[in-house]
Amino acid sequence: MTGSSSSPVAEGTPPDYGLGPRAAAVLVFGSSAAVLVVEIVALRLLAPYLGLTLETSTMVIGIALTAIAFGSWLGGRIADQVNPLRLIGPSLGVSGAVVALTPAVLRTTAEWAPALLLLIAALTILVPGALLSAVTPIVTKLRLTSLAETGTVVGRLSGVGTVGAIVGTVLTGFVLVSRLPVSGILIGLGTLLVVGSALVEWRTRGWSSAPALTLVVVAGGLATMVAPGGCDTETRYHCARVVADPDRGSGRTLVLDGVRHSYVDIHDPTVLQFEYVRAIASVVDAAFPKAEALDAHHLGGGGLTFPRYLAATRPGTRSLVSEIDGGVVRIDRDQLGLRAHDGIDVRVEDGRLGLRRLDAGSRDLVVGDAFGGVSVPWHLTTVEAMTDVRRVLNEDGLYVANLIDHGGMAFARAEVATLAETFEHVALLGKPADIGLDPTATSAGGNLVVIASNRPVDLCATQEGLDARQTSWKIATGEALASWVGDAQPLTDDYAPVDQLLQPYSVRPGA
Repeated sequence: MTGSSSSPVAEGTPPDYGLGPRAAAVLVFGSSAAVLVVEIVALRLLAPYLGLTLETSTMVIGIALTAIAFGSWLGGRIADQVNPLRLIGPSLGVSGAVVALTPAVLRTTAEWAPALLLLIAALTILVPGALLSAVTPIVTKLRLTSLAETGTVVGRLSGVGTVGAIVGTVLTGFVLVSRLPVSGILIGLGTLLVVGSALVEWRTRGWSSAPALTLVVVAGGLATMVAPGGCDTETRYHCARVVADPDRGSGRTLVLDGVRHSYVDIHDPTVLQFEYVRAIASVVDAAFPKAEALDAHHLGGGGLTFPRYLAATRPGTRSLVSEIDGGVVRIDRDQLGLRAHDGIDVRVEDGRLGLRRLDAGSRDLVVGDAFGGVSVPWHLTTVEAMTDVRRVLNEDGLYVANLIDHGGMAFARAEVATLAETFEHVALLGKPADIGLDPTATSAGGNLVVIASNRPVDLCATQEGLDARQTSWKIATGEALASWVGDAQPLTDDYAPVDQLLQPYSVRPGA
């Protein structure tokens, strides 16, 4: 029509809500990054209560993916029905409030209502994950001002979201967790999300619900300070505490993720509180001449109880320790009295990689005492790993390792079968019911010690040492051990379902 005051609009053309490309990219990038930060940090929060196992990781990843799928679907659906600008601020703000409350809520639930932990954990991941994942389809709707550019807009924002997720993953894993407590990460992220919500609301509607949400964030921070389950130190891998022994002034227990890992007497390293450490000492003392200096390698450090014992009882012993957690090493030095002249060289490295760096035949002794949560890291249990252990041992060398299992002892049986594939002589130490020497008793499970070598070890002297150290442990070997192992399949790099075989009920590595 001539004289019309406006140009005609083609039917089906989406309205222009005025969200610029830079603002859209920032919102998609930031929300996608935040989802991955929440996912990774949730693993750290749950590890002290559920263990750092494959099942825990799988559960958290599954919940996060569910949140992403549900949020993406729901965000797109709602954006087609209402003004999308009304959705962004609340999505950011509510997710920020939930994220900030997460540390206090999870830790309090774990201590006071553990039966509800999985439900609460799922909600603290699902709610912010879904709300943040809804931002991408909402923003996409806002940017689709021309149907001719649909592919370009969707592809660009999808790519930006993926990059944001990558940055969130890398930033959390390599920077944030190593420098900040997990509660600080989540409270800081919650604060950023609430600030983002306030900016979006102010720009689009001139008002904001940020003051109320800010109070929630502040409440989350205050609650975290008084919530149970806090750490003395948060290392790269663990929630760590050092607990003083009320009955022994110089005694200290290193607790990692709620599990007792090491007991150290900082004035007397010959004090061996945990039964499995006394068993390892009995094996080594029987296998090598008294007071003879050894070249030892330790897979896993913890409180370095046994390297200290070797330094005290076998002067001149050189112990090289592969400990993956540098934070634990700092605790050893700052709180557990480790001295530079003890003959103990600690390297912050993965144990399998540490083995590869050792020369063939360079060690008298290799001690396996590495744990991720309540299980031996699977890559330290396989035939290939044990072949490397055998390579670094000399002809009279000895491998001794701490294992934990319960129930049917499926993991322990598989590990003994694995060692039998690699070494000529294998024996297992433990409580009679646990290693098949007392069929009338019910196995309670717990710590076991396995020994392997290419030369016979004096098991009679080992048993005398166990008895002298007031343990109830016995030794299974030969046909008795083979009968106990049964048809257990050796573990390999290609097949090592350690977390599935292990039954970690009521486990305490220092039992």
